[in-house]
Amino acid sequence: MKRMLLLGDEAIAQGAIDAGLSGVYAYPGTPSTEITEYIQRSKAARERGVHSDWSANEKTAMEAALGMSYAGKRAMACMKHVGLNVAADGFINAGITGANGGLIVVAADDPSMHSSQNEQDSRFYGKFALIPMIEPADQQEAYHAMSYGFDLSEKFGTPVLVRITTRLAHSRSGVELREPRDANALTLPQDKRQFVLLPSIARRNYQSLLGKQAGFEEDSEQSPFNSYTEGPDRTLGIIACGIAHNYLMENFQDGCPHPVLKIGQYPAPRNMIRTILKSCDKVLILEDGAPFLEEQIRGLLDESYAILGRLDGTVPRAGELNPNIVATALGRTVETGKPKAEIVKPRPPELCPGCPHIDSYNALNEVLRELEPGRVFSDIGCYTLGALEPFNAINTCVDMGASITMAKGAADAGLFPAVAVIGDSTFTHSGMTGLLDAIIENSPITVMIVDNETTGMTGGQTSSARGKLEDICIGLGVPKDHVRVVEPLKKNHDDNMRVIKEELYYEGVSVIIERRECIQTLKISKMLEKEAAK
Repeated sequence: MKRMLLLGDEAIAQGAIDAGLSGVYAYPGTPSTEITEYIQRSKAARERGVHSDWSANEKTAMEAALGMSYAGKRAMACMKHVGLNVAADGFINAGITGANGGLIVVAADDPSMHSSQNEQDSRFYGKFALIPMIEPADQQEAYHAMSYGFDLSEKFGTPVLVRITTRLAHSRSGVELREPRDANALTLPQDKRQFVLLPSIARRNYQSLLGKQAGFEEDSEQSPFNSYTEGPDRTLGIIACGIAHNYLMENFQDGCPHPVLKIGQYPAPRNMIRTILKSCDKVLILEDGAPFLEEQIRGLLDESYAILGRLDGTVPRAGELNPNIVATALGRTVETGKPKAEIVKPRPPELCPGCPHIDSYNALNEVLRELEPGRVFSDIGCYTLGALEPFNAINTCVDMGASITMAKGAADAGLFPAVAVIGDSTFTHSGMTGLLDAIIENSPITVMIVDNETTGMTGGQTSSARGKLEDICIGLGVPKDHVRVVEPLKKNHDDNMRVIKEELYYEGVSVIIERRECIQTLKISKMLEKEAAK
């Protein structure tokens, strides 16, 4: 059997390819990006004609995957946890429409917020949508979760959510591969109105979804992702979800003395939970993310049984788990490695030397010094680092697309000047509709689109905006004379300041496109040119 050393993200990608995937739809977002990148690089995926272009945002990705499922093919939508908020409309409704070809949504959560605005737990979305979920514990399970998940999706005619966290997504392990499966043939739904969510049909479909819940629970009791292991010391039972099971077993490399319930498929196996609760004096719940299962088991009254976890402080309420946190929760000695070497110093994130955003912020800051109390509303991307020293150039960063809409709201309140800063990829992700709102009301805002011609923060994926920004802005309704394009370079500093100042004083919607290639993609393209010339 073939064996490969794979990241968790790569195991998911390879598992999906081998399970007969026909298309992946995604918007790049850490820690999920590598799934789609792996499929784009895969020779096998290319030979099988697997679709793998980037989508404009997570909502369009979710809906395109649903469309491929409608046509009978196996499809996957991938995103980071906050991307599931963007995709939520299509995601929740897909539970009501159901699936035709196997449909898997992968949500990569980021507990401890290594590169995210929050550490929300996507399992709540799966429960909200009333669909089955799989939470692999390691890379091998991540690989198997794809074929199992597609089969489960087609068995019940429902989407399946696969939830991973950063540590699994970005760590490597050996993975044994299965023989690849052929892609599904094109097959349309037998019920021609199944995907038409008119209220009368949606009510019928919703009853059908509710009727599937018992089957989901029964399947979970038999799932290979759930297991109960006996232990001689029943003073404590342990329920470990997903990767938390690995952290537990790192503490008991010769075997855990306590009964252990490992959970990797939801709805959680009710009978297995009853068994461990009856067998043990108390139970410790280990789950990476929120106290999702702990809240369900505790219920409203929280008095009937000794349950330890995040809610009573046995495990920290926030942040990702690790073997030492689990050891502390178990009252075991925490093993620490050698002290950190002096040469290893904390390095706060910063804009790359030579980044075009530096010159954009320097010009903007200099203009705004004369215009207090003007404020800058930013979006999410490399340019968010403008919030840090030495720039201190932005005042907000809330969610994808919020810069333009927040600037509009502040301008509506009377703030002058109100400036929005947004990247080219984020603009097409979710900034365009906010710009349309501002245009409809002719709100006096200036939108600075910092166009580095790539999706820079996640590693240089193709930006949907490339070569289209001026046409999009003018097409939406920004006056042509107030769509200005500048090149953020030191030599252009005075001219760029003049353009910014002119547009800030324009009493309507103006757009300044600050266009210069990302310094990192420029280095790569020059290196490739050099290699090609050899």
